Order: sequence, then C-alpha cells, then structure tokens
Amino acid sequence: MYMQKLPYDAFRAMHAAAKQDGITLKILSASRSFYHQKSIWEAKWNGKRKVGGIRNIKRTIKDPTKRARKILEYSSMPGSSRHHWGTDIDLNAFNNSYFSKGQGKKVYSWLVRNAPRYGFCQPYTRKDASRPTGYNEEKWHWSFKPLAASYTKQAQLRLNDNIFNGFDGSKTATRIGIINRYVLGIHANCY
Repeated sequence: MYMQKLPYDAFRAMHAAAKQDGITLKILSASRSFYHQKSIWEAKWNGKRKVGGIRNIKRTIKDPTKRARKILEYSSMPGSSRHHWGTDIDLNAFNNSYFSKGQGKKVYSWLVRNAPRYGFCQPYTRKDASRPTGYNEEKWHWSFKPLAASYTKQAQLRLNDNIFNGFDGSKTATRIGIINRYVLGIHANCY
C-alpha cells in the first residue's frame, strides 16, 4: 500500500499514540490507482461482486443510473475517489457494524477524539441536513486534511462530470452529478 509521505508520517505518529492507549490501527487500504478503482467498480457494475447484499446488480437493477447510484452508496467511480490522492486511508474494517461495539467502538471513539490532532478527518459521516449527499457513512475512512482539503478545492474549481470515462457505467456520471454530489459531498470538517 502507498500514501504520500506527509499523511503517512502523520499516521505513524497517530498509530503510536493509539498504541499507547491500547488501540490498534491497521491500514486496510490507502492509495488506489484509476485502474484499481476501475476493477472494483466494474466488478460491481457487471454483477461479479456483491453490492449492498445484492448478488448480481447487473441482473437486478437494469436502469444504468439506478445501478450506478446503488454502487455509489459506498464505492467511487474511477477518477473520483479520494484514494487516488494518496491522502486517504481505510482503517481496521470495511463495515460500520464493526465500529459500533466492542473493540471496534473503542477504536472509533479514539479516532473521533484524537485523529484531528494528527490532521485526519472523517469525510463520510452520517448523512443529515449538513451532509445530505455523498457516500454513506464510512467510519473506517479517514482523510489527511492538510493536503486533501486543497485537493477538494481544486476538484471543485477544475473538474466536471464530463471527465469520467474509460470504464463501464461512466456515461451515468453527468446524470448523477459526481463532482457536486460525491466528490464534494463530504463532512464540513474535511473542507
């Protein structure tokens, strides 16, 4: 796994502090190339990988826009993932239920209290009036704000939905509004 040096150094410091408090932080995913994200997206798009408990989404959701929206509950279109930036990490588990009890709850509580001191924020919090769009809550996903905030601003200024192509389902990007609804659909603490 790869990350930019500054966020990795911050993670190492955070990891050491967590360890002193009896908390283990393990990076499960960090930087992803366009092609890595494409393989995740297309496996879901083409029904080879489960999506939200649905075995074959290609067979069960025929409408391309509805199918893309279902995948977008937790997975980014290639080219729109914060993981492309080398600033974002997934920690310990890929499901929110892990973080709701036992050791997972201790880990999440520690991160909420301490991660900001190391520059990390949780971009995908619970959806509410302050964050009505974007991916569903991901308690495992943490972003290194000192770099990612400037990348978010650049995405807002320079990107548009027409740039997404080269993968199955890319034509839905303009109908859905990937930049405004997903790339920018993050918690205010990450701006």
